[in-house]
Amino acid sequence: MPKKTITLLFILCFCTIAKAQTADQVYDKFLDFNDARSHNNLAKTLTLGQQILVNVDKLPAKTRIYFYNALAKAYEDNKEFGKALPYYETVAKAVPNYYVVHRALGYIYLMPADELYKKLQATKDKTANATVMQDYKKAVLKALPHLEKAQACDPSDETLALIQSLYKNIKDDAGLRLLSGRLGTLSKNCIDIITE
Repeated sequence: MPKKTITLLFILCFCTIAKAQTADQVYDKFLDFNDARSHNNLAKTLTLGQQILVNVDKLPAKTRIYFYNALAKAYEDNKEFGKALPYYETVAKAVPNYYVVHRALGYIYLMPADELYKKLQATKDKTANATVMQDYKKAVLKALPHLEKAQACDPSDETLALIQSLYKNIKDDAGLRLLSGRLGTLSKNCIDIITE
């Protein structure tokens, strides 16, 4: 009996070791991931991304943030916004002045607000509208800081008009009035690219 147990443990350990990837193997897969992205092969990018996630801790910290951003963008391109969101949030925490991630987060956070706004326009019931308006305001307030950071770092008439419209929709005159000053403050230390 002890011989069988030792043999079984040896086989299990060998399988675990054989399955675990080395840091070099994970980095090689990361290079393949980048190659697939550069060739606009979304399916292969996502497949490799999923494989890398299992051992992502073996990538250097800076490369990991670059990978998360690239994987989030791939999910976004594939219209899988829910899957993109946690990776974009991770990038925003790690590189708070990287305005590109804030633009992505702002628009993703705004998606539920857009649906709620349509409900507000369609419903005449004041009680129902009050609840929907509260939810709408929460969603807008979650999106606005990200949209403002993106606007401050990379001004766009379209984004500015959207921000102004959102403040008007939630009836936040003070927020709208102070927008210019906030954009000036947020425009400092902008980062437009993450390197690995």
